[in-house]
Amino acid sequence: MDDDQILGFVTAYLKKKGFTQTEQAFQEELQHNKNSSSTTSIVEPDIAKQLMAFSELESGPARYHDGYSRLRSWTYSSLDLYKHELLRVLYPVFIHCFMDLVAKGHIQDARNFFNTFREDHEMMHLRDLQKLEGVLSPSHLEEMEFAHSLRQSKVNIKICQYSYELLLQYLHKTQSTTILGVINEHINFLVSPGQPNSISDDPEAVTLTGSSQDAANKINHKEIHWGLLEDSIEERLEKAGGLLSDSEKVEGEAKEGEVDEIKKRSGEGGKQGASSKKVKKDKAGSATGKTGRSEANVISMAPRVKPELPLPVIPTEVEQSILEDLRNRVQLSSIALPSVSFYTFINTHSSLNCSSISHDGSLVAGGFSDSSLKVWDMAKLGQQPISSVLQGEIDVSHGEQFPGQSGGKRPYTLFQGHSGPVHSATFSPLGDFILSSSADSTIRLWSTKLNANLVCYKGHNYPVWDVQFSPVGHYFASSSHDRTARIWSMDRIQPLRIMAGHLSDVDCVQWHANCNYIATGSSDKTVRLWDVQSGECVRIFIGHRSMILSLAMSPDGRFMASGDEDGTIMMWDLSSGRCVTPLIGHTSCVWTLAFSCEGSLLASGSADCTVKLWDVTASTKAPRTEEKSGNSNRLRSLKTLTTKSTPVYSLQFSRRNLLFAAGALSKST
Repeated sequence: MDDDQILGFVTAYLKKKGFTQTEQAFQEELQHNKNSSSTTSIVEPDIAKQLMAFSELESGPARYHDGYSRLRSWTYSSLDLYKHELLRVLYPVFIHCFMDLVAKGHIQDARNFFNTFREDHEMMHLRDLQKLEGVLSPSHLEEMEFAHSLRQSKVNIKICQYSYELLLQYLHKTQSTTILGVINEHINFLVSPGQPNSISDDPEAVTLTGSSQDAANKINHKEIHWGLLEDSIEERLEKAGGLLSDSEKVEGEAKEGEVDEIKKRSGEGGKQGASSKKVKKDKAGSATGKTGRSEANVISMAPRVKPELPLPVIPTEVEQSILEDLRNRVQLSSIALPSVSFYTFINTHSSLNCSSISHDGSLVAGGFSDSSLKVWDMAKLGQQPISSVLQGEIDVSHGEQFPGQSGGKRPYTLFQGHSGPVHSATFSPLGDFILSSSADSTIRLWSTKLNANLVCYKGHNYPVWDVQFSPVGHYFASSSHDRTARIWSMDRIQPLRIMAGHLSDVDCVQWHANCNYIATGSSDKTVRLWDVQSGECVRIFIGHRSMILSLAMSPDGRFMASGDEDGTIMMWDLSSGRCVTPLIGHTSCVWTLAFSCEGSLLASGSADCTVKLWDVTASTKAPRTEEKSGNSNRLRSLKTLTTKSTPVYSLQFSRRNLLFAAGALSKST
């Protein structure tokens, strides 16, 4: 080995370790030796051999396997109190060791490393591993957006001070320079004082996202207006006093009577004092009524905003019907739970992909794998003889009924037009239209009055997973495998806005209560909030550990709930972009979420065949001391409604606060 090679190894080592001052002094010494024209060898032969051995060790692929294996063994043998925090480090170290090996061209060693340790992470990160499994060359790291984004951003890991010190002591003691380099380059530790947090308490314990945290924080500082629309029907009715609950009306009448009585007795000094005491006593007795009523006043206290989209005009007769429903709305709370009407699909043969229920519960739709959409009218269901229920059909292309073998009619309207499985369906607020999205990359608008297809919307390039009407109708939003969400209007066949930014499929979409924003949930484990006017992303919600399957907005527009594949639900504050509380309870995918009309309850439906009701008011007002105590389920579960064997596909609160649910009977569960 000549002197130039040795000097190169030494310089490379100093640069890699970050010894800037030592490197500078070494370069100055080299320059001084050159100026003195020394002909003797700079490095002794024994030192040269050690440097050569170190160079080969540092450049060899085995160092990744050995370093990670030792770190894994040390982590799993740690004390239980700190183990769950230290285990958070393993996954990011694992994927970056694998990608470093691929980037250096050690493809076979990378495959061996990946297959040896992948089982440790399959439960939590199976989808990510399936994507990385396809990385077979250095060029794939640049071409695959998911892998490229991982290498360009850091992982934020929350860890207590003592766990952090334990990790540093281990790395320095074992001289694991390779693993230390990976951690230093790709992990950002958020160190907190005190004891470790509970395992499931903090949804942001590990943040692994393609968008860097700095960029996410910058986006989350944008101003948003989460209030309700000005001059809405609810606001007009509230001003007229029509939204008062029964207890409020009774109390109001009582107060008027008390005031009149006091005025009559104003001339009687002694009796007036007694009557005042009586009034105070009655006020104290009505305190419980006020606490129950505070939940109903959440919507009235929400700020008002102007619409950014031109809104459709509601017909007078429809407005009267809505007002009647609002006047007769049942006020729900933690002690007044809703009645539930559950629609069960039978004999679907595992072909039902989605379901939807109209706002009044009169119509129920199902989207099937055979590309059909079927709509049942509850008023007509059961009118046919039992022997003819499963025979005949309604062909909507001609609007005529075709008899079956025994002359009967099928109890549903069949909508045919898609050329692929139907993945989503949604009724318009008035129930006169229904939208369906399909794997054929199209969205179709159907009329429930004419039983006909009106429009076919084309714009997405891949299957459309979800479509949702806006709260006022006319506008709708869609989400697709092409990683975009789009906003449409019924009278135009091209999208009005295209929202691009997610790193994977956009699996679900939901409108904000004021129609100025839409939220999207993605397989990249993030939820984003978009401004419909500008098309910009104004919030990124980070914390889920699996793909997001369902979204719901609170009626006052302040909070959002999201459900994922693991069964976790998170409540988000739209203003700050932070998680208010995680909701742990379901044991399988959360397919649907719905807030009650006054926003005091959240209903969730899951593949575990249950509907759960949660106390929203208790969670959003949880004190900070309770958050620090490590309580992992601050959003109180009020009730669990278990079906016999029916996964819950959809939930919908009517305007009168009746909860509708739907699902397909499954014999395999």
